[in-house]
Amino acid sequence: MKIVVIGGSGLIGTKLVNNLKALGHEVTAASRSLGVNTLTGEGLAEALHGAEVVVDVSNSPSFEDKAVLEFFETSTRNLLAAEAAAGVGHHVALSVVGTERLLQSGYFRAKMAQEELIQDSKIPYTIVRATQFFEFLGGIADVATEGDIVRLPPALMQPIVSNDIAAALVDFTLGTPVNGIVDVAGPDQFRMDELIRQYLSAIQDPRQVVTDKDALYYGSVEVNDQSLVPDEQSARITTTHFQDWLSNLISQR
Repeated sequence: MKIVVIGGSGLIGTKLVNNLKALGHEVTAASRSLGVNTLTGEGLAEALHGAEVVVDVSNSPSFEDKAVLEFFETSTRNLLAAEAAAGVGHHVALSVVGTERLLQSGYFRAKMAQEELIQDSKIPYTIVRATQFFEFLGGIADVATEGDIVRLPPALMQPIVSNDIAAALVDFTLGTPVNGIVDVAGPDQFRMDELIRQYLSAIQDPRQVVTDKDALYYGSVEVNDQSLVPDEQSARITTTHFQDWLSNLISQR
Protein backbone atom coordinates (compact mmCIF):
# COMPACT_ATOMS: atom_id res chain seq x y z
CA MET A 1 0.00 0.00 0.00
CA LYS A 2 1.29 3.48 -0.84
CA ILE A 3 0.86 5.88 2.07
CA VAL A 4 1.84 9.55 2.23
CA VAL A 5 2.54 11.10 5.63
CA ILE A 6 2.18 14.88 5.62
CA GLY A 7 4.44 16.26 8.34
CA GLY A 8 6.54 13.13 7.93
CA SER A 9 9.70 14.70 9.34
CA GLY A 10 8.19 15.75 12.69
CA LEU A 11 7.94 13.98 16.06
CA ILE A 12 4.93 11.82 15.21
CA GLY A 13 5.48 11.74 11.47
CA THR A 14 8.97 10.24 11.73
CA LYS A 15 7.77 7.48 14.05
CA LEU A 16 4.73 6.75 11.88
CA VAL A 17 6.80 6.56 8.69
CA ASN A 18 9.23 4.14 10.32
CA ASN A 19 6.41 1.99 11.73
CA LEU A 20 4.65 1.72 8.38
CA LYS A 21 7.86 0.96 6.48
CA ALA A 22 8.66 -1.79 8.97
CA LEU A 23 5.37 -3.41 7.99
CA GLY A 24 6.38 -3.40 4.34
CA HIS A 25 4.34 -0.47 3.04
CA GLU A 26 5.51 2.07 0.48
CA VAL A 27 5.66 5.28 2.49
CA THR A 28 6.42 8.83 1.37
CA ALA A 29 7.39 11.30 4.09
CA ALA A 30 6.17 14.70 2.93
CA SER A 31 6.99 18.05 4.50
CA ARG A 32 8.21 21.47 3.46
CA SER A 33 11.78 20.48 4.29
CA LEU A 34 11.37 17.50 1.95
CA GLY A 35 10.00 19.54 -0.96
CA VAL A 36 6.27 19.22 -0.35
CA ASN A 37 4.49 22.40 0.71
CA THR A 38 0.78 22.09 1.50
CA LEU A 39 0.40 25.87 1.78
CA THR A 40 1.57 26.56 -1.78
CA GLY A 41 0.81 23.15 -3.26
CA GLU A 42 4.43 22.70 -4.31
CA GLY A 43 5.23 19.01 -4.85
CA LEU A 44 1.84 17.88 -3.60
CA ALA A 45 0.48 16.26 -6.76
CA GLU A 46 3.72 14.37 -7.32
CA ALA A 47 3.85 13.12 -3.73
CA LEU A 48 0.23 11.90 -3.80
CA HIS A 49 0.43 10.14 -7.16
CA GLY A 50 -0.73 6.56 -6.64
CA ALA A 51 -1.35 7.01 -2.91
CA GLU A 52 -4.14 5.04 -1.28
CA VAL A 53 -3.99 6.73 2.14
CA VAL A 54 -2.82 10.16 3.26
CA VAL A 55 -2.07 10.83 6.92
CA ASP A 56 -1.82 14.47 7.99
CA VAL A 57 0.19 14.96 11.19
CA SER A 58 1.50 18.39 10.22
CA ASN A 59 1.40 21.40 12.51
CA SER A 60 1.49 25.14 12.06
CA PRO A 61 4.90 26.84 12.37
CA SER A 62 3.16 29.74 14.13
CA PHE A 63 0.53 29.62 16.89
CA GLU A 64 -0.56 33.24 16.38
CA ASP A 65 -4.33 33.26 15.84
CA LYS A 66 -4.46 34.49 12.25
CA ALA A 67 -1.42 32.52 11.11
CA VAL A 68 -2.50 29.20 12.59
CA LEU A 69 -6.01 29.49 11.13
CA GLU A 70 -4.56 30.32 7.71
CA PHE A 71 -2.20 27.36 7.94
CA PHE A 72 -4.80 24.72 8.79
CA GLU A 73 -7.47 26.05 6.43
CA THR A 74 -5.17 26.57 3.44
CA SER A 75 -3.11 23.40 3.85
CA THR A 76 -6.17 21.23 4.44
CA ARG A 77 -8.03 22.62 1.43
CA ASN A 78 -4.99 22.11 -0.80
CA LEU A 79 -4.40 18.63 0.55
CA LEU A 80 -8.00 17.49 0.16
CA ALA A 81 -8.15 18.86 -3.40
CA ALA A 82 -4.94 17.05 -4.32
CA GLU A 83 -6.24 13.83 -2.74
CA ALA A 84 -9.46 14.05 -4.73
CA ALA A 85 -7.48 14.51 -7.95
CA ALA A 86 -5.21 11.59 -7.08
CA GLY A 87 -8.06 9.25 -6.11
CA VAL A 88 -6.94 8.83 -2.50
CA GLY A 89 -9.35 6.58 -0.61
CA HIS A 90 -8.69 7.49 3.03
CA HIS A 91 -7.67 10.71 4.75
CA VAL A 92 -6.36 10.34 8.31
CA ALA A 93 -5.74 13.45 10.41
CA LEU A 94 -4.24 13.92 13.85
CA SER A 95 -6.13 16.35 16.07
CA VAL A 96 -6.53 17.05 19.79
CA VAL A 97 -8.90 15.61 22.39
CA GLY A 98 -11.30 18.27 23.59
CA THR A 99 -10.90 20.57 20.59
CA GLU A 100 -14.54 21.67 20.68
CA ARG A 101 -14.20 22.49 24.40
CA LEU A 102 -11.11 24.70 23.96
CA LEU A 103 -12.31 27.26 21.44
CA GLN A 104 -11.14 30.24 23.51
CA SER A 105 -7.80 29.46 21.90
CA GLY A 106 -7.08 30.48 18.32
CA TYR A 107 -5.10 27.27 17.88
CA PHE A 108 -8.07 25.09 18.74
CA ARG A 109 -10.41 27.19 16.60
CA ALA A 110 -8.02 26.46 13.75
CA LYS A 111 -8.02 22.73 14.53
CA MET A 112 -11.82 22.78 14.56
CA ALA A 113 -11.80 24.47 11.14
CA GLN A 114 -9.47 21.74 9.89
CA GLU A 115 -11.78 19.01 11.20
CA GLU A 116 -14.83 20.62 9.60
CA LEU A 117 -13.13 20.82 6.21
CA ILE A 118 -12.29 17.12 6.41
CA GLN A 119 -15.82 16.19 7.46
CA ASP A 120 -17.32 18.25 4.63
CA SER A 121 -15.13 16.67 1.95
CA LYS A 122 -16.17 13.61 -0.06
CA ILE A 123 -13.02 11.67 0.87
CA PRO A 124 -13.51 8.89 3.48
CA TYR A 125 -11.73 9.95 6.64
CA THR A 126 -10.65 9.20 10.18
CA ILE A 127 -9.91 12.01 12.63
CA VAL A 128 -7.71 10.77 15.47
CA ARG A 129 -7.78 13.06 18.47
CA ALA A 130 -4.93 12.54 20.93
CA THR A 131 -4.44 13.87 24.43
CA GLN A 132 -1.34 15.87 25.41
CA PHE A 133 2.01 14.18 24.83
CA PHE A 134 4.35 13.42 27.73
CA GLU A 135 7.07 15.08 25.65
CA PHE A 136 5.22 18.41 25.79
CA LEU A 137 4.97 18.70 29.58
CA GLY A 138 7.99 20.99 29.68
CA GLY A 139 6.30 23.32 27.23
CA ILE A 140 3.15 23.47 29.35
CA ALA A 141 5.33 24.45 32.31
CA ASP A 142 7.26 27.06 30.34
CA VAL A 143 4.14 28.89 29.15
CA ALA A 144 2.81 29.01 32.74
CA THR A 145 6.07 30.25 34.26
CA GLU A 146 6.55 33.68 35.82
CA GLY A 147 9.98 33.97 37.41
CA ASP A 148 10.42 30.78 39.43
CA ILE A 149 6.68 30.10 39.75
CA VAL A 150 4.67 27.81 37.48
CA ARG A 151 0.99 28.64 37.92
CA LEU A 152 -1.34 25.86 36.77
CA PRO A 153 -4.95 24.76 37.24
CA PRO A 154 -5.82 21.41 38.89
CA ALA A 155 -7.76 20.23 35.83
CA LEU A 156 -7.68 16.56 34.88
CA MET A 157 -5.43 15.36 32.06
CA GLN A 158 -4.85 11.93 30.53
CA PRO A 159 -1.56 12.31 28.64
CA ILE A 160 0.02 9.90 26.19
CA VAL A 161 3.53 9.10 24.98
CA SER A 162 4.29 9.91 21.34
CA ASN A 163 5.30 6.31 20.57
CA ASP A 164 1.82 5.13 21.52
CA ILE A 165 -0.01 7.66 19.38
CA ALA A 166 2.23 6.75 16.44
CA ALA A 167 1.37 3.07 16.98
CA ALA A 168 -2.35 3.87 17.15
CA LEU A 169 -2.09 5.87 13.93
CA VAL A 170 -0.70 2.80 12.18
CA ASP A 171 -3.87 0.87 13.00
CA PHE A 172 -6.17 3.68 11.87
CA THR A 173 -4.12 4.22 8.70
CA LEU A 174 -4.37 0.58 7.70
CA GLY A 175 -7.98 0.20 8.83
CA THR A 176 -11.31 1.08 7.28
CA PRO A 177 -12.21 4.79 7.36
CA VAL A 178 -14.26 5.60 10.45
CA ASN A 179 -15.86 8.68 8.89
CA GLY A 180 -15.83 10.15 12.38
CA ILE A 181 -13.66 11.07 15.32
CA VAL A 182 -11.75 8.66 17.57
CA ASP A 183 -10.11 9.70 20.87
CA VAL A 184 -6.78 8.19 21.91
CA ALA A 185 -5.35 8.68 25.42
CA GLY A 186 -2.85 7.31 27.88
CA PRO A 187 -3.83 4.92 30.69
CA ASP A 188 -3.74 7.33 33.65
CA GLN A 189 -5.44 10.56 34.68
CA PHE A 190 -3.61 13.29 36.59
CA ARG A 191 -4.27 16.76 37.90
CA MET A 192 -2.32 19.10 35.65
CA ASP A 193 -0.60 20.93 38.50
CA GLU A 194 0.48 17.69 40.17
CA LEU A 195 1.66 16.11 36.93
CA ILE A 196 3.90 19.07 36.10
CA ARG A 197 5.11 19.15 39.70
CA GLN A 198 6.17 15.49 39.43
CA TYR A 199 7.84 16.10 36.09
CA LEU A 200 9.82 19.14 37.20
CA SER A 201 10.91 17.44 40.41
CA ALA A 202 12.10 14.37 38.52
CA ILE A 203 14.25 16.41 36.13
CA GLN A 204 15.53 18.51 39.08
CA ASP A 205 13.99 21.71 37.79
CA PRO A 206 13.83 24.14 40.74
CA ARG A 207 10.69 25.95 39.64
CA GLN A 208 7.77 25.77 42.08
CA VAL A 209 4.33 24.74 40.86
CA VAL A 210 1.50 26.76 42.40
CA THR A 211 -2.06 25.49 42.10
CA ASP A 212 -4.41 28.17 40.79
CA LYS A 213 -7.91 27.16 39.71
CA ASP A 214 -8.12 30.34 37.61
CA ALA A 215 -4.86 29.77 35.75
CA LEU A 216 -5.21 29.32 32.00
CA TYR A 217 -4.04 26.34 29.96
CA TYR A 218 -1.30 27.48 27.56
CA GLY A 219 -2.03 31.01 28.72
CA SER A 220 -5.34 31.30 26.89
CA VAL A 221 -7.90 28.64 27.79
CA GLU A 222 -10.02 28.06 30.89
CA VAL A 223 -10.13 24.32 31.60
CA ASN A 224 -12.06 22.03 33.91
CA ASP A 225 -12.12 18.30 34.60
CA GLN A 226 -13.88 17.59 31.29
CA SER A 227 -11.79 19.79 28.98
CA LEU A 228 -8.73 17.62 28.36
CA VAL A 229 -9.88 14.05 28.92
CA PRO A 230 -11.32 11.64 26.32
CA ASP A 231 -14.73 10.09 25.94
CA GLU A 232 -14.36 7.17 28.35
CA GLN A 233 -16.78 4.88 26.51
CA SER A 234 -15.28 5.10 23.03
CA ALA A 235 -11.65 6.15 23.51
CA ARG A 236 -8.72 3.93 22.67
CA ILE A 237 -6.55 3.69 25.79
CA THR A 238 -2.85 2.98 25.32
CA THR A 239 -0.49 1.18 27.69
CA THR A 240 2.58 3.29 28.52
CA HIS A 241 2.34 4.77 32.01
CA PHE A 242 3.77 8.17 32.84
CA GLN A 243 6.05 6.84 35.58
CA ASP A 244 7.59 4.31 33.19
CA TRP A 245 8.23 7.00 30.59
CA LEU A 246 9.62 9.36 33.22
CA SER A 247 11.95 6.70 34.65
CA ASN A 248 13.27 6.02 31.15
CA LEU A 249 13.75 9.74 30.55
CA ILE A 250 15.74 10.16 33.76
CA SER A 251 17.90 7.13 32.98
CA GLN A 252 18.92 8.73 29.69
CA ARG A 253 19.92 12.09 31.16
